[in-house]
Amino acid sequence: MSDPRMTQMRGARAGARVALVLSAAIAAMSARAGAQDTRLVAQLDPATQQRVSAVIERARAASLPVEPLVDKALEGARKHAPNGRIVEAVTSLAARLDSSRVALGMASTDAELVAAAAALQAGVGTRVLGQLRQERVGRSLAIPLVVLGDLVTRGVPRDTASALILLVAHEGLGDETLLAIQRDVQRDVRDGAHPATAAAIRARGAVSGASTRLRPTRGPLASGSVSGASPTAAGATHPPQTKP
Repeated sequence: MSDPRMTQMRGARAGARVALVLSAAIAAMSARAGAQDTRLVAQLDPATQQRVSAVIERARAASLPVEPLVDKALEGARKHAPNGRIVEAVTSLAARLDSSRVALGMASTDAELVAAAAALQAGVGTRVLGQLRQERVGRSLAIPLVVLGDLVTRGVPRDTASALILLVAHEGLGDETLLAIQRDVQRDVRDGAHPATAAAIRARGAVSGASTRLRPTRGPLASGSVSGASPTAAGATHPPQTKP
């Protein structure tokens, strides 16, 4: 028979080890939170820092990426934005991150959520995010979403940009193709091409495998759709007003 006292001592030692591990984990979490608070405390007034920190902690509890929220607050401080605007910007970004995860799924990576949040800010609809996930099952959406947001920011209508990216994804083309389209559109627009025309020609050229040389043009697309994708099915919403 085992000695009850020895059993009790072994249980106590095991409990102490568990407590030690938990204490170390909590200390590590506190240290990380403290580092973030230190940055915010150094740049924000106490009331704003508390409000921003509350948003960040709610995002952390929801397992959303929090570093972009800290960066957003620090960006506002560097630009000397009003305190209320800083809190609003951080809160809005947290909401977009949450909406992005709802649209893309709980298994989404931080990179995908950050890129999706930027696309939403540009005016892309959450329905587009879901459609893109369906078109690229098992593959990262970070690059497609970055390119989508960039095209819209450069003046390509969000419906057209969404339809083009969905078309490229539907054809199974990779990130290298998307990045090439992005670079080509940037160059074409710089040379005087209309953003929508440049994006449509480059995407169609990638899909057909053709090397397309684009002449600068000022006319918009005659049609708001692209063969194989319907802009009306893109589910885009009106873009929010950009705030300083």
